[in-house]
Amino acid sequence: MVRMHPTTTTLSTRDARALAAFYERLLGWERGSDEPGWVTIGDPGGGHRLGFHHDDHYRAPVWPSRAGEPSMTAHLEIAVDDLEAAVAHARDCGATEAESQAQDDVRVMLDPEGHPFCLFLWADMPA
Repeated sequence: MVRMHPTTTTLSTRDARALAAFYERLLGWERGSDEPGWVTIGDPGGGHRLGFHHDDHYRAPVWPSRAGEPSMTAHLEIAVDDLEAAVAHARDCGATEAESQAQDDVRVMLDPEGHPFCLFLWADMPA
């Protein structure tokens, strides 16, 4: 069997550099590629990366989904060790809390371009 290893999750955006800067601040990750219309950031300890590509036709998804509106096709799950502190940090970085929250122990947040991401408490999160 062919070996495969996903390396990057890419988000569409109207401004790749601005959205990358938001996630750099949110996650504490470092910028990798930085070209017009394409930026990547990654965990300084290695592992997965996030990519951001410019899309003139990008429309923010609606959360929760509604017929006839752009729907979320993927979202990020971000483990945290303190949910309240993580929500406050995300807000300080420019995120907003989604109006609809389905679970008490998860917070659905929206980045500045409207991509949903979930913050969830992971009690046994690796250091």
